[in-house]
Amino acid sequence: MTEIFTGSFTQQEPIPQKGIDAALRVLNHGRLHRYNTAPDEVAETTLLEVDFARAMDAKYCLAVASGGYAMATALRALGVKPGDKVLSNAFTLAPVPGAIANVGAVPVFVEVTEDLTIDLDDLAAKADQAQVLLLSHMRGHICDMDRLMGICNNAGVKVVEDCAHTMGAKWGDTWSGRFGVFGCYSCQTYKHVNSGEGGFLISDDPDLMARAIVMSGSYMMYGRHEAAPPFEAFQDVRYQMPNMSGRMDNLRAAILRPQIEILMQQADRWNDRYSVLEDGLQNTPGLTVIRRPPQEKYVASSFQFLLLDWAANDIREVITRCLNRGVELKWFGPDEPVGFTSKYDSWRYANPAPMPKTDRILNSVMDMRLPLTFSLDDCALIARIIRAEISAVWQSH
Repeated sequence: MTEIFTGSFTQQEPIPQKGIDAALRVLNHGRLHRYNTAPDEVAETTLLEVDFARAMDAKYCLAVASGGYAMATALRALGVKPGDKVLSNAFTLAPVPGAIANVGAVPVFVEVTEDLTIDLDDLAAKADQAQVLLLSHMRGHICDMDRLMGICNNAGVKVVEDCAHTMGAKWGDTWSGRFGVFGCYSCQTYKHVNSGEGGFLISDDPDLMARAIVMSGSYMMYGRHEAAPPFEAFQDVRYQMPNMSGRMDNLRAAILRPQIEILMQQADRWNDRYSVLEDGLQNTPGLTVIRRPPQEKYVASSFQFLLLDWAANDIREVITRCLNRGVELKWFGPDEPVGFTSKYDSWRYANPAPMPKTDRILNSVMDMRLPLTFSLDDCALIARIIRAEISAVWQSH
């Protein structure tokens, strides 16, 4: 009998009961705005910033409305102006070049490798074209951060890390988000913590973080931030930076605080599922499993593999056959963007130059979410289905 998978690739786990209880407390008292507090009360958003800064070994943290807002705020804090060029991965999702466009800057795309990380040789060749790199750890794949920081430091390029897919991950002993001047995170539903929307910005630089806090819409209430620079860091900045309101509210913060507490336990659960899929797909003819270097300590909330140099019609056949058995694969190869999936040549506002090397990789990337609602047995079943359908198409050609 043909095996069928019946689970949902978009169904996340419920919010932890502690988060539900905390959210109800906020709803019952009605003080959702982060600066609307009772006497002697510390806002949930403030406490969340302290929690996340401590978890990531950062001096400062700002909770914001979204990961995209965090990235645009980081670029503005660094002084990126309209018309400036900003380096970024060619393989990423639309909010990353969107953040660059948000400040009126121009993306300069850098090639991708078969490991789905930024091509460091191409980065070295382009490093003189911009003063900032918005580095996307796309789908949780982390490049050689020691080499990348060497390239950027030698060229005077400031690094902003997009860690939407690497919250809780490390390169060596250093957290993702702690290499650059800013680390940006997302709390959108399909990320490692879930508040529907939301994000974090972390940094050790007091001037940059003061700029970000004022831009987030603190008015003159930055003194209510506890994971923030000292008061004197705001003295000039408060007159210089515009209010571009993007605060997180206390309701989202209440939902998130218990999730930060269990982040690393959740990371282990994601990686267990990833390992089952990885083991099940090894040595499948025509399929390339992504290499993960030993220095990378990932948090694998999604899974990717490559069908390198396959014809587009054959890839479509694989996708259809898997879908008929309940397995949803996303593909970065189509000419037209679909759902959340788009690629650099879809972002025509950026006027991107052709990138044949990257095109070869993107035309082969297969992607699927890995929610914690999947059991290990589910993951083994998914691997068997993908392996069988790829093998069938491969053997037919």
